[in-house]
Amino acid sequence: MKDMVQIERAVLASGGAPPPADAFTINGQPGPNYNCSANDIYKIDVVPGKTYLLRLINAALNQEHFFAIANHGLTIVEVDAEYTKPLTTDRVMLGPGQTLNVLVTADKPIARYSMAMGPYQSAKNVSFQNITSIAYFQYFGATANDLSLPAALPRFDDNLAAKTVMDGLRNLNAVTVPKDIDRNLFVTIGLNVQKCRSKNPQKDCQAKGGGVMAASMNNISFIKPNTSILEAYYKNIHGYFTEDFPGVPLKFYDFVNGAPNNPPNDTNSLNGTRTYVLDYGSRVQLILQDTSTVSTENHPIHLHGYSFYVVGYGTGNYDPDTANFNLVDPPYMNTIGVPVGGWAAIRFIADNPGNKSETTEPFGHETYSLFVPE
Repeated sequence: MKDMVQIERAVLASGGAPPPADAFTINGQPGPNYNCSANDIYKIDVVPGKTYLLRLINAALNQEHFFAIANHGLTIVEVDAEYTKPLTTDRVMLGPGQTLNVLVTADKPIARYSMAMGPYQSAKNVSFQNITSIAYFQYFGATANDLSLPAALPRFDDNLAAKTVMDGLRNLNAVTVPKDIDRNLFVTIGLNVQKCRSKNPQKDCQAKGGGVMAASMNNISFIKPNTSILEAYYKNIHGYFTEDFPGVPLKFYDFVNGAPNNPPNDTNSLNGTRTYVLDYGSRVQLILQDTSTVSTENHPIHLHGYSFYVVGYGTGNYDPDTANFNLVDPPYMNTIGVPVGGWAAIRFIADNPGNKSETTEPFGHETYSLFVPE
């Protein structure tokens, strides 16, 4: 057992990757692939011919996961609490915090079938737990001594397997997607070298010159303030954040195949608690672009307080002249995995400014909404 708070502090101080998980679990059980838990196996008993609704939730802290059931198709009918047109696949990928509802029909010979969960690891040169967690999808009539039929998961770095499900997702119905855009934002996502803010950079910072690896958006790494940004905003308390987060990258270049300056590569990021302020009711389009400053990888993105329409999704650098948008029935989600070396386009209406119930006096910014990149 390890103290998660201490792990988080150590990772943030060093800029390194978090240590590999000790085990993956399905409903709290690691399954037979782990020596310490051969008998700790989650099981669903199913009746032949019946169809079952499984609610899949990735409760992992920072690991994306594939999921599959041996010899059974998974029919996706809901993503992030929004109905979708039925989409049948032999495996799904969920980012941290993502949810999927799938239908599974018990229409195979009576047996014990593995339900398998394994890592999707898109970043290069990162250690991770590679032992698959197993549960059982067991038909009534199968015995405890029956061998389980194995589920086939994609390779841990199978980017195509992660992308194909998103390509097929559609909203159950035609929807009203914002067409006339008030704010068109372009945000790059990646890893950069951030100036180390440790009190002991020689000890705590790995990179040469006292820098650490840190996530960045538009080349800016987020500094967590010691008070709520929303509280500071509504109560007009100055000094905790600025309103200067750029709506486009500070510089444009070949995001997927290049670096800002080549040679030498300038990978240093700026620091700040920066926000972008939107008028209440603004129709927003947000382009999320993966970068290769350190390494391309899949980036799960969640927009606090909002769901959004995923109107576009592709590989390479985003090009508005060739991007194919779905403005008729795009999926409505609250978490999106920006693909490896690719982009995602989302649209939403800025109509959730947050709770200001603790504000004691009227404040003139209640007609605004804050977009806070982290």
